[in-house]
Amino acid sequence: MNASKRREIFERLRAANPHPTTELNYRTPFELLVAVVLSAQATDKGVNKATASLFPVADTPTAILDLGLEGLKDHIRTIGLYNSKAENIIRTCRILVERHGGEVPRDRESLEALPGVGRKTANVILNTAFGEPTMAVDTHIFRVANRTGLAPGGTPLAVEKKLLKVIPLEFLKDAHHWLILHGRYTCTARNPKCPDCIISDLCEYKGKTGIQEAGSGRQGKAASKA
Repeated sequence: MNASKRREIFERLRAANPHPTTELNYRTPFELLVAVVLSAQATDKGVNKATASLFPVADTPTAILDLGLEGLKDHIRTIGLYNSKAENIIRTCRILVERHGGEVPRDRESLEALPGVGRKTANVILNTAFGEPTMAVDTHIFRVANRTGLAPGGTPLAVEKKLLKVIPLEFLKDAHHWLILHGRYTCTARNPKCPDCIISDLCEYKGKTGIQEAGSGRQGKAASKA
């Protein structure tokens, strides 16, 4: 895919959704960190339901430590893998209190040193909480980048590096959210909604589900609500 196509893709995504953000509910970097840890192999809707119960009771590392492991589990047991996630969150809270003054660190190395936090989660925190131009490649972004021809790669890291290289700087801060939402609601794993896609004429996917005139598509309503 050439540079002009890439620019046009992000111009259209920005026009459709000028201020994209995560669908996880949070108020502080710490709440976002907890929500993202909980979101592994879980839906944002499920995480939001759990944190709606948890955060009014415990929304800081100290408060969660006071709640204790079993108390934390009581709030998140509806989420898959809640036992291991609770243990990671408790361990993370201890590290935040002991090494970072109870604050979420703003550097990748410190974030990735937290239990349950890998590169993808660190990128989400750096981007969404702190405004860094990072790219958290989840299954949606990996699929969209490969399927459209935007940034093909065999691994999430390869896709991440290529996206950071080819996306124009002015779009980089928000590109993570646009691509996730596009993959979640339009460029879905099964039966992609190509006839409703605002970038269908730019996409290089050979298995498009419909034929349309250039520029005639419409992105799914759900994505535009983010």
